[in-house]
This record gives sequence, C-alpha cells and structure tokens, in this order.
Amino acid sequence: MTPWLDVRTVFMGSPGFALPTLQALAGILPVVGVITQPDRPAGRGRVLTPPPVKLLAQSLGIPVIQPDRLREPGAMDQLSMWAPELIVVAAFGQILRPAVLELPRFGCINVHASLLPRWRGAAPIQAAILAGDEQTGTTIMKMDPGIDTGPILAQQRISILPTDTAATLGERLATTGAQLLTEVLPTYLYGDLSPTPQSEIGATYAPMLKKTEGELDFTQPATHLVRRVCAFNPWPGAFTYWNNQPLKIHLAHTRAASGHNPGKYLVVDNLPAIATGEGLLVLDIVQPAGKKPMPGAVFLQGARNWGS
Repeated sequence: MTPWLDVRTVFMGSPGFALPTLQALAGILPVVGVITQPDRPAGRGRVLTPPPVKLLAQSLGIPVIQPDRLREPGAMDQLSMWAPELIVVAAFGQILRPAVLELPRFGCINVHASLLPRWRGAAPIQAAILAGDEQTGTTIMKMDPGIDTGPILAQQRISILPTDTAATLGERLATTGAQLLTEVLPTYLYGDLSPTPQSEIGATYAPMLKKTEGELDFTQPATHLVRRVCAFNPWPGAFTYWNNQPLKIHLAHTRAASGHNPGKYLVVDNLPAIATGEGLLVLDIVQPAGKKPMPGAVFLQGARNWGS
C-alpha cells in the first residue's frame, strides 16, 4: 500500500460545512476518530440535536467524542489513544492548544472558507458577503497557535454570485475545500509540498456573529442591507419589527427611490418595501413571528395596514 494511505487521521468539525471534507477524507485515509461539538437544543421545541458531523461519522462507523472543550482530560486522553499522525480540521469551533497542534507528526491541517489572510476568524463567509467581495475561496493551511495565521498549502478561488447567501456560498466553499484537500494531501504527506507563510498585508478578521447583529438599520443604504440579508441567511437571520414582533427577511432586493424617511413602510409592485438611507429595500421573502417563510406578496394579504 502507498505509505501515505496508512496515515492515521483524526477529524475535527461540526456543522454542515465540514461534511464534504469528512466524507472525502474517509475515502482516502484511515480516519480513526472524530471530535465534534456536543448535541445542542434546536428548533422551536428545543430538541437536543446532534451536529451534522456526528451523524455522518456514525454512518461511516467512525468513533466520535463530543467534549465541551478539547482541553478536558478525557478528550485529550482519547485523542492520545487514537495516536493520530494527522489531524484535519474544518469549522470545528474551538482553538487548538499547542499540545494538540504538536501531537501528530504531520501537524494539523485546516480547511478554511476564505482566501487567507483575508477574513481570518469564525465567520469568513458572512464577512465576504457583507464587504461586497466579488471573490472568495478556500485555503488549506497548516495550523499554528494563532487564529488562522498558519502557513498555506493551497488555495482555490471562486466568485461570489449576486444571489449568494451564506448558505449557498458555504455549500460551494465546502465542496471546493474538500476537493482541494484531497488534491493537496498526497503531495504534502509525501513531503513534496512545503507550506508558504502568510503575509500580514491585507489581513482582515471576521469575528463570531451575534444574534443581535441581524436587526437591520434602515439609515444604511439599501445595497448594504441586501448584503446583510444575504450574509445572515440562515443565521443569525436579518430582521426588523412589525406590530412589535420580529419579522425575518430571508430575501430582498433594492429599488431606487428618494424622498422617504428611513424606516418608512411602503408597498412597491405588490411587495412590502422599507425606505432606507439610500433607496428602498424590497422584501421578497419574509417570515412573520410564529409562521413559516412566505413571499412578500402573500405577507401583504395579511398585513393590510403595511404602508398605510
């Protein structure tokens, strides 16, 4: 057997973004263990729900542990027992301490959803959309103690489409990252690919999002607000208030207009619209409190005083 195919590997990841990487990795290397986040309450019923990576790992027959923190003694004991020669990370959600980084002889390799050094941090996909970037991509890097500051093995660039949300862009980046990882790993494990140190020129940071960031400020231009709607779909979700209840905005577009005070509710082409600091934000798909997403025109049928 080719020597690199024998490299014992542990995978760390949690959300849907990590699934293509785990699936691809399990097809080329012996993945001896998976570390993912604990089950969390989700949905209206707050039902305890496993992270997507746990479900995939179980279907592949790979042992899984779910520590609150990787520094827990039990987690470190299990990781040591797995004796990984390589650790691959994709959207794990925890910073790896030096003890973990130094454990595998081939180090820890990260699949990151941006063209580093741009958008280091927890929310690179949302940050790229918010900034109006025309392109982004995935980076395969060797991790160091910093936050996404490690040297780069490879990058793949893709375009950000005008219709992209964090969900759709994330899906494409997840697939791109998994493909790039499988292309890079053989050369890296053979010792024929050396990581290139990151430049600090152009470095930007994308901090973790908070739920409160979804509330829209209508003094901003409509073009900026559309970016927020796209960037925060599906989480934390862009919203405003209607009849003292949150109104989520899943999809919107801009329309040129002037002479309206920011925040004024209007009806445009049988769709709800809101005046902004520059132009109108026209609401294509909304979700009133306690209801499912619906087209803006359907929402207006039950919101007869909208724009009055």
